[in-house]
Amino acid sequence: MKFSNLRAGVAGALAGLGLMSTASAAHADWLRAESERFIVYSEGSERSLRDYVRKLEMFDRVMRFRSNISLSETPPRKLPIYLVGNRAGLLKVRTTAAPNIVGVYFPTEEDIFAVAIRRGNGDDIDGDDVLLHEYAHHFMLGNMPGAYPAWFVEGFAEYYMTAEIEENEVVLGGFNQNRAYWIMNENWIPLETLLRSHPGEIRSNSQRATYYPIAWLLTHWFMSDPTRAGQLQAYVNDVADGADPVQAMEDATGMSLNELRSALRRYTRERLAATKIFGQFPETPVTVTRLPRSANDLLLINQRLKVGVLDDDREALGREVARIAARHGDDPLALLAAGHAGLHFGDRPAGERALLRLIEIDPNHVEALQFLAQEKLRQARDAEDEAQETALKREARAYLARAYAAGDNDYQTLALLIELRQGQPGFPNDNDMLTLGLALDRAPQLAGVRFSYASALADRDETAEAIAVLRPLTNNPHGGGASEFAGRMIAALEAGDALPGLTEEAEAAQISESEPEGETGDAPETAPAGEPESSPTPSSE
Repeated sequence: MKFSNLRAGVAGALAGLGLMSTASAAHADWLRAESERFIVYSEGSERSLRDYVRKLEMFDRVMRFRSNISLSETPPRKLPIYLVGNRAGLLKVRTTAAPNIVGVYFPTEEDIFAVAIRRGNGDDIDGDDVLLHEYAHHFMLGNMPGAYPAWFVEGFAEYYMTAEIEENEVVLGGFNQNRAYWIMNENWIPLETLLRSHPGEIRSNSQRATYYPIAWLLTHWFMSDPTRAGQLQAYVNDVADGADPVQAMEDATGMSLNELRSALRRYTRERLAATKIFGQFPETPVTVTRLPRSANDLLLINQRLKVGVLDDDREALGREVARIAARHGDDPLALLAAGHAGLHFGDRPAGERALLRLIEIDPNHVEALQFLAQEKLRQARDAEDEAQETALKREARAYLARAYAAGDNDYQTLALLIELRQGQPGFPNDNDMLTLGLALDRAPQLAGVRFSYASALADRDETAEAIAVLRPLTNNPHGGGASEFAGRMIAALEAGDALPGLTEEAEAAQISESEPEGETGDAPETAPAGEPESSPTPSSE
């Protein structure tokens, strides 16, 4: 997409996304591409997969560059992404996805990953707005933790998701046709409502429809001008310090909300400024391997096991996975899926046998060791006497020691080590705090990790540090019950009261589903006026 006058880009009606069908998975071969920051699975061609991963790496580097974060810093954990050819592939992981969902981000206890429908025909994979939007959220929580206003969390993701990524060049500041349609043709959400609310709190249909577009527009307005960018930083800092969001906005901009609304209206009539970042981006090595045939049957359903299954479906799913896995014998993925499904959804002894067989074949299989440790901890909770409980915990500890040695501080291993330690004399000691800190470093997107760390900090009377750990959750637009619970924890900490008990709603994964954007016509092929160009390695103005 080229960038031009916003009004010129919204001719045409909003249309739904048509999903193309692809060949049966039985005739598809899954590829796994690993780079510095990503592990991407796809049934497409190797050439397009490599190109896609390199574009993701460029996108990450641009966000780092623009956020003054080191480009060379190695992430503590790579993000797995599963690219599927159509809706059927998405439904293998997220069976409850609505018909218009094209991508889902899953921050869960057992994995943090994304699934998206691969756009384009044949070998072509387009840079998908949905995936870039969700990765921007993932990036912000991992690299820029703070108590950001909900509208800016969404505006930040909306701003970056329209990035045009080409070889050695990334253009930021483009607009999404769907968002532009709502800005130019519908009544806007009141700015006061935008500034004070999460999108999930909006009840009016018209206001909900313009929440994301106006969040994008306000972010674009701020980020298109150095002076206004400074005002945005002042506003964000004030809100993080507890200032009223409306007063903070008026103080930062020197405008009333009515004046700001008028300024935004004028801005939509201008040619929107884009930022071109170009130069010699660091070369990104990408290693591609072809997965075994079992991946055709089990790769996606194995991810489904990690994201929560309806109670009525659990037993049937366990039987289905066991039946499919049996066709593949001692294949590691088949044994892992059979073990996972057996322990959590069906025949526990059979599941344990499958995992024990897997660690015979691969003694350092981290996931298998984690599941076995988790099962021993479950058995310990149900133990009939203290001796049996102690023996089972000893087995769990042995599995976790092996997983820790093999897994480079994997966050699930760290979380299970904390579960093993909780309730023991001296908890939390200094080593426990180190373990909790490492878990947060590797999985800052997980509310449960933050709750555990904050509770331990509170036990050590480190109240300010506990509140800082919780703050990023309070305004998370997708936080749900976790956001509300984090607010209750902070209130209790500030009042010196006992912390509330963890609720089922707070423990639920904050799964984020992104919808496709409606078509609203093609934008003209003219460039925006006054487009700043930039260029060291990489650089921008």
